[in-house]
Amino acid sequence: MHRIKGHKLKNQFGKNRLVFVALVVTSIFPFLMFYNSGKSRSNSKVITYQLDPDSTFQVVHNFGASDAWAFQFVGKYWPMESRERISKLLFSTENATDGSPLGIGLSAWRFNIGAGSAEQGSQSEISDEWRRAECFLEADGSYNWSRQLGQQWFLQAARRYGVTDFIAFVNSPPVYFTRNAKAWSADGKEANLPSEHYGDYANFLVQVIDGMEQNAGVTFNYISPFNEPQWEWKCCGQEGSPWNNDEIARFTRILNQKLLDVDRTQTKIELSEAGQIDFLFDDQRNPVQRNNQIAEFFDQGSDNYLGNLSLLAPKIAGHSYFSTWDLERLMNSRRDLVTRIRSIDPGLEYWMSEYTLLENNGEIKGTGRDLGIDPALYMARVIQADMLYANASAWHWWLAVSPYDYKDGLIYIDLDKNSGEIYESKMLWALGNFSRFIRPGAVRIAINRIDGATSLESLNGVLASAYRTTFGELVVVLLNQYTESQRLKFSGLTDTGLKIHPYLTSSNPEDNLRYLGAMDSNKIIILPGRSIMTCVFNYQE
Repeated sequence: MHRIKGHKLKNQFGKNRLVFVALVVTSIFPFLMFYNSGKSRSNSKVITYQLDPDSTFQVVHNFGASDAWAFQFVGKYWPMESRERISKLLFSTENATDGSPLGIGLSAWRFNIGAGSAEQGSQSEISDEWRRAECFLEADGSYNWSRQLGQQWFLQAARRYGVTDFIAFVNSPPVYFTRNAKAWSADGKEANLPSEHYGDYANFLVQVIDGMEQNAGVTFNYISPFNEPQWEWKCCGQEGSPWNNDEIARFTRILNQKLLDVDRTQTKIELSEAGQIDFLFDDQRNPVQRNNQIAEFFDQGSDNYLGNLSLLAPKIAGHSYFSTWDLERLMNSRRDLVTRIRSIDPGLEYWMSEYTLLENNGEIKGTGRDLGIDPALYMARVIQADMLYANASAWHWWLAVSPYDYKDGLIYIDLDKNSGEIYESKMLWALGNFSRFIRPGAVRIAINRIDGATSLESLNGVLASAYRTTFGELVVVLLNQYTESQRLKFSGLTDTGLKIHPYLTSSNPEDNLRYLGAMDSNKIIILPGRSIMTCVFNYQE
């Protein structure tokens, strides 16, 4: 956790040790074609924001990423020096001697429980061996805890660096239980798991939770038995299984009881990892047997109601895929999500549990590796929208490490199982502007732009969100989508003794949360064009 010691701060908010953090992210003007140079805007105007720490929204628990699929090789075969470098980039909250962060300080880590396609090899029919996964369960019913050793290494590394939340997620039940003895669905019409094996699958998950605690020293806070249940997951891109709502409900009740039977109450069940967020609230989407999941699982009048299960986490999880373009859809789909949650169960949290730049649209294309600032800024806008309009209490990227020619990795590596080069992307540091400074337990607070700009105008230009941490800090996130630098100030900060400590991420290779030195807090902040800046306000020089 980034903390700067100093005198206690006093201001009109009545908070001691107030640390004000401003994160500035600039992005491509959204209505231009792919990677256009962006919209020009005069920077003579000063934009003023009013902070209201007493008006609060969601609690933010964590920012995270997944260990699928490269870690099975990187964590097992790659040189220790390479593993340590990747771990530091993902998990470290320490600073270099110049004050710049060494890593992005992820506070959640997602562990992929494999189904056994790796042991099947080519017979799995999953052509890409990087997308196959080992299974702890053997054909004779015994458990082999030397499976998934590479992933276990990084699981332990995350714990060593202080990661607080661990989620175990499953793409497919073990191949020993599935209908077709494969880790993918034959027809996509129902769960690739016959009902007579529901108990076996639940026992398997309980055994893995216990096994990882005993062998890796990590307790899973959450178990996620389903992943994007709306998709058919036919042969043979990766492990996966569809699930209909009634199947999810039946299995979740069984898993809840199995966890209770062994007193595994510290691990909660996470639902439902919807493939895109409108499956959570839209009752007209096809397949109809897999949609409207907030009402299906949390409306007491539903046949599939699960809200009374003692170990069901009070949250609904979804993925932001195919909902980020155009900007009206980006905003309105998330507002519709919040409206449905409030109408069914206002106490329900929303977790954005997976996203990567998958879709192709007028601004971005998923294909083609890009280590630069363009995809990083697109990602930052999606994070902002999820925090502001969907009230996301968590935000998780998909592949922490990718060997692919795609915009899917925080860190990229050569497609080599034994060793290779490591490439930092600007997406890594873009996420770090959130994960490094908005720590677990922070609460989003109100921030108002006093010139009356509309929500869509802000999405097109400068977009702000603000947070109060458990340490009394304030974190303000600003998304500037103009190519020119912008001038910014905040009202309400009357204490003239404060200093600003800015951290910059831009297209410049050296600017990865680079610490720029202190400045007076009463100065106008200059937001460089197409950049990410984090400013910490305190008394220290």
